[in-house]
Amino acid sequence: MLQFSKYQGLGNDFILVEGRDGRLPEGITNPNSDWVQSVCDRRFGLGGDGLILALPPQGQGELRMRIFNADGSEAEMCGNGIRCLARFLADSDGDLPGRSWRIETPAGLIIPELQQDGQIRVDMGAPFLKPETVPTLLSSDENGLPRGEVTREGLTLSLAAVGMGNPHVVVPVNDLEAIPFEALGAQLECDPLFPAKTNVHFLKVHSRQHLEIRVWERGAGPTLACGTGACATLVAAVLMGFSDSEATVVLPGGPLSISWADQQGSVFMTGPAVAVFDGVMNPDLMPEGQPQERTVEPKPTVSSNDPGLDCANDCKEGCRQPDRCLREEAQAKVQAFLASTSLDSMINLAGDSLEQRTLSRIQRDGQS
Repeated sequence: MLQFSKYQGLGNDFILVEGRDGRLPEGITNPNSDWVQSVCDRRFGLGGDGLILALPPQGQGELRMRIFNADGSEAEMCGNGIRCLARFLADSDGDLPGRSWRIETPAGLIIPELQQDGQIRVDMGAPFLKPETVPTLLSSDENGLPRGEVTREGLTLSLAAVGMGNPHVVVPVNDLEAIPFEALGAQLECDPLFPAKTNVHFLKVHSRQHLEIRVWERGAGPTLACGTGACATLVAAVLMGFSDSEATVVLPGGPLSISWADQQGSVFMTGPAVAVFDGVMNPDLMPEGQPQERTVEPKPTVSSNDPGLDCANDCKEGCRQPDRCLREEAQAKVQAFLASTSLDSMINLAGDSLEQRTLSRIQRDGQS
C-alpha cells in the first residue's frame, strides 16, 4: 500500500507521493498514463487535477519534482503544484517560515519559500519570450512578445504567448462570462500555432493592479487556478501595456500576487497551498506489472558483514551481494508480515502515522 497526501492551491488539487528516499517502485516513479488517469479520476479514483512525485535530485537541487496532468501527460511545471509540494515538504519535515527548497523540474530549478503567514512565495524564473522557446509559431512584436490574431467561433481573438517552462497563450476579452469558454479553450489548446499544445487564459483587465482570468489547462481542461498561467498573464499584460509590474491576478479559485520588477529577471508568485487530507492507496489502485529488466554490468560482491552497504542506493545497477541479498531478506519479512496481519490492521498502522503527521502540522502552525 502507498501513502499519499492531497493538497490544493486555490482549488487546483493534487495527489502528492513522497519518494525522496528513492524507494518508490518503477511503476510509480515512471507511471503510465492509464494509471495516472485512474488515480486522478474523481469518481473511481482519488481525484485530482494532477499527480506530483517528490523524488531524489539528479543535479544540484535538493529534490526533484515530476508532475502529471489528469490525462496522464507529464507537465514541465505547475505553479500551484510546486506551492503544494513546498507546503507538503514543510508539513512532512516540520519546517518553519523562511525555509526554501531548490527543486529540480523539467522547466529548470525552481525555488519556493515558506512565508510567515503560511503562504508560499516562488521564484518562477524568467519568462520565455522567444517564439521557439515558448514554443509557438506566433511572431514577436516590437516589445518581444509573440503576438497574433485568429478567428474562432465567429470571434476575432488577439493572442499573446509566454513560456514559463510550459507554454501559455493569453487572450484579452471584454467579458469573461460571454465567451464560449470551453469551445475556445479546447480549440486553442491544440491549435497548430502551439506545437507542444498550450495552456489557455482568457484575460479581463479591471485595472493596472487587478487582472482576472479564466483558465483552460493543457491536459486538464477547466481548472480553478494555474500558477504559471497567472505569471504568464502578468508578463503578457505588462508587455501589452495593460498592467504594472506587480498585480493581483484573480482566478476562479482565488487571487495570486504576481510581480515582475526586472524584465530581464524572474517572475515571483505568492499564494496559498493547503493540506486537504492524507490517506493510504488501496492495493487495487496500485499500478500493475513489474519494472522492466535492464542489462547491467556485473559489479563485484561485497562481504555480507559490510555495514556500509545501502541496498536502495548501492544496488540500483544490480545486486552487489547476491549470496545474501538484503532486498530478498526484506521482501521475505514483508511477506511474513502481510501473511500475519489483516488489512484492517495495516490500515490502522498507516492511519496512526498519518494522524501523528497531521498533529505535528497543527502544532507547528499554532506556533508560527
